[in-house]
Amino acid sequence: MGHNRHKRKNSHVVIVTSDAVDTRMKQFRIRPWILQVIIVILCIIIGTLIGYFSYEKDIWAAETKQMQAQDEVIEGLEQEKAGLENQVNTLNEEIEGLNNEITSLDEKIRILSETVSQKVEAESTLSGQLEKRFLPTRLPLSERASMDEVTEDLTCIFTAASDSMVVATADGTVSVVSEDPEYGHNVWIDHGNGYTTIYRNQGSVKVKQGEAVTQGTTLFLITDDSSKLGYQMMKDGVYVNPMDMLDISG
Repeated sequence: MGHNRHKRKNSHVVIVTSDAVDTRMKQFRIRPWILQVIIVILCIIIGTLIGYFSYEKDIWAAETKQMQAQDEVIEGLEQEKAGLENQVNTLNEEIEGLNNEITSLDEKIRILSETVSQKVEAESTLSGQLEKRFLPTRLPLSERASMDEVTEDLTCIFTAASDSMVVATADGTVSVVSEDPEYGHNVWIDHGNGYTTIYRNQGSVKVKQGEAVTQGTTLFLITDDSSKLGYQMMKDGVYVNPMDMLDISG
């Protein structure tokens, strides 16, 4: 008999009712293990919620701290970017200033180059003029005169009017003042470029040995007794024909 008797199963009854008058009560039978599972699940959920709310403050604080750290990093990067932009702007300004300075220097160089070119040209012109002043190309008389002849020793014989002057035909230095057996006196002028001119006349000499003279400096005064002039020229110690150098017009 004991063996045929079934084990009695325990169950829990859940009654659901309402405040309405005509509402029937509903009963639900729940196995104990199901109820235990539900209770365990509810405990887990409640424990999770309690743990979440307990640590929620710390979680938000950590997230807030992390966000603040990120914001600080971003702010630092933005400041670094702004600093780099300022450096770039400063470098651009310096480059612009250097370019302006280079342009100014180029203009100064151009002006200096033009000035130097003008100076070189002026010096060349002046040098040419000075060189020309030392070339014995002028007539050795201040007034018109007649040339009588050119002798075998390449002496040009001039007859000059009274009160005219024998003058230096170019700039130079008086190297010799001496007596001349035929003309009375002679004056030698060294022009410093290989040319030497010789003036022979009976008048009184107006220059001294060693004296610097310029083109047109008076060497003799022509009188009725000293109307003849003998004029010679040497180039590098060799006599040359003065007519090949004289610039005679008229």
